[in-house]
Amino acid sequence: MGRLSARLLMQRGRPKSDRLGKIRSLDLSGLELLSEHLDPKLLCRLTQLQELDLSNNQLETLPDNLGLSHLRVLRCANNQLGDVTALCQFPKLEELSLEGNPFLTVSRGLPPASYWGPGLCWAQAQHLLSHCRSLPLPQVNDNLKVSFLLPTLRKVNGKDASSTYSQVENLNRELTSRVTAHWEKFMATLGPEEEAEKAQADFVKSAVRDVRYGPESLSEFTQWRVRMISEELVASSRTQVHKDDSPEKPPEAGAAHKPRARLATLKRPDDVPLNLSPSKRACASPSAQVEGGPVAGSDGSQPALKLEPLHFLQCHSKNNSPQDLETQLWACAFEPAWEEGATSQTVATCGGEAVCVIDCQTGIVLHKYKAPGEEFFSVAWTALMVVTQAGHKKRWSVLAAAGLRGLVRLLHVRAGFCCGVIRAHKKAIATLCFSPAHETHLFTASYDKRIILWDIGVPNQDYEFQASQLLTLDTTSIPLRLCPVASCPDARLLAGCEGGCCCWDVRLDQPQKRRVCEVEFVFSEGSEASGRRVDGLAFVNEDVVASKGSGLGTICLWSWRQTWGGRGSQSTVAVVVLARLQWSPTELAYFSLSACPDKGIVLCGDEEGNVWLYDVSNILKQPPLLPAAPQAPTQILKWPQPWALGQAVTKTMVNTVVANASFTYLTALTDSNIVAIWGRL
Repeated sequence: MGRLSARLLMQRGRPKSDRLGKIRSLDLSGLELLSEHLDPKLLCRLTQLQELDLSNNQLETLPDNLGLSHLRVLRCANNQLGDVTALCQFPKLEELSLEGNPFLTVSRGLPPASYWGPGLCWAQAQHLLSHCRSLPLPQVNDNLKVSFLLPTLRKVNGKDASSTYSQVENLNRELTSRVTAHWEKFMATLGPEEEAEKAQADFVKSAVRDVRYGPESLSEFTQWRVRMISEELVASSRTQVHKDDSPEKPPEAGAAHKPRARLATLKRPDDVPLNLSPSKRACASPSAQVEGGPVAGSDGSQPALKLEPLHFLQCHSKNNSPQDLETQLWACAFEPAWEEGATSQTVATCGGEAVCVIDCQTGIVLHKYKAPGEEFFSVAWTALMVVTQAGHKKRWSVLAAAGLRGLVRLLHVRAGFCCGVIRAHKKAIATLCFSPAHETHLFTASYDKRIILWDIGVPNQDYEFQASQLLTLDTTSIPLRLCPVASCPDARLLAGCEGGCCCWDVRLDQPQKRRVCEVEFVFSEGSEASGRRVDGLAFVNEDVVASKGSGLGTICLWSWRQTWGGRGSQSTVAVVVLARLQWSPTELAYFSLSACPDKGIVLCGDEEGNVWLYDVSNILKQPPLLPAAPQAPTQILKWPQPWALGQAVTKTMVNTVVANASFTYLTALTDSNIVAIWGRL
């Protein structure tokens, strides 16, 4: 058999078609194919392929660039495969067949997940060791590799793969914890004269040599993971994008500025055609005098905040590649302060397949959690009081992360592992948030047009959660932002949706467990204003709401108390507008705004890499009698154009901007895989 041809693929593909892009199932079994016969340029044209049979051939490897991103079923039985790592290119794979590969036997399972808990006792270790010795060594290690590389996998060789997946999660968290501890110890011993790159290479070698866990029969898998974790730690310390301070350096070509892929496009179901967002308007944004300075035309009553750019990080890069300036970052949240009146400098960010926890002061990535095949869209923190095995009460920060796969992952940040997974929705989760009234209550909003309230509970001594569903809220359009009402967070929930701004009754003492929207808010008396997307929503204090999307180029400040008090029995209510804030005139959507209530500040990014800051404390103290012309921003932080790969990163989208409670640190996330951190002087 020679190289494959388009004609052969169309003959053996289903449904029958004269276009490769229409084929969903392809049978290439029994053709005596060699690895070099699998032409990536040809196979990548199978853009809708979901099932591929390569059984009974002579394949020794799979090319790592086949481009079959929608593949769900892969049969490779009776070949000569010797490695499974190339399978990571199939992020949606659900069924896999690998029988009959003499150098790669993935079939029998491993002992129960309890054997891999953090408290592995001597008797369990001996039993596990004897069990693993009874299996061929490649079988055990490749079983674990497959489960790690393909978290969506349901069946391997016709058998349920879920138990092995949970074992890999437990094993991975222990290895991550041990490698992180080894890293901290290793870095503490370095002298100032040692070269960083050589020292980091030495660290990877020492970690592979010294970090051990589990029986010797699993050493091949554990060393494989230890090397990956070590390289990720090294990469996170290398991938800061440094701002070039030299004014004499000539400007170079910036990163290619593509049309913005809409957030809804990224999260859109497979059966809906993808569309790019509208092009940007030609009119320019209001200019800032200097970076961080006041905007021309502001009344000068509020002094400009002095902020300086501190760190620019590429910590979400795919495969830890410094070449990655395309991964889109979507959400960030500061960790709750450990003491009342204190503030946090630790921020969680998400984008691509990673969630990162960063120290804003140092720019160090403290922890990184990756889920291959996932695309994270939202993160949220809560602080729980747990009881330790010794019976002591301990405060514990839990980070929830969710995205494309409809799963909520509950992360034990400091230990570096996922301690719970909620299968919340069948479609992607656009956003989530914890209730400020109940630390275990979590709202999830999905592209299935539902918002669900969960009680995640308190973890047991083994750090396991048992979540329960409390309420289901139906929406008529996709919910984009969630915001519990500040004055009554346990009674009302606001949501900015593709079709407008809606409110639900979320009181748990009511009998209905499934509810529809109670009130829809519109931003003008005219009916034409109804049904417009609201993609930004935040309470600035207990009464004033900031929202964006209902009017082009403006952010609206409106009164919850006056609006709700005057609604009567109406199901559609015009909001009581207090003021409008001038923002970018772009037609692009999904720039999320945020507020810093303690300081009376509203924040929002734009399509040019700028951060718009509004000090609205005067409006909060004494709202105007009638809304005047849109108020200019107090200042605009201009994009400082950091350098990456020898060129300035320009024209980036700032999707999200969040500041901590004391406004000492500000974090912005971009479309170009950059986490930007400013510090207040």
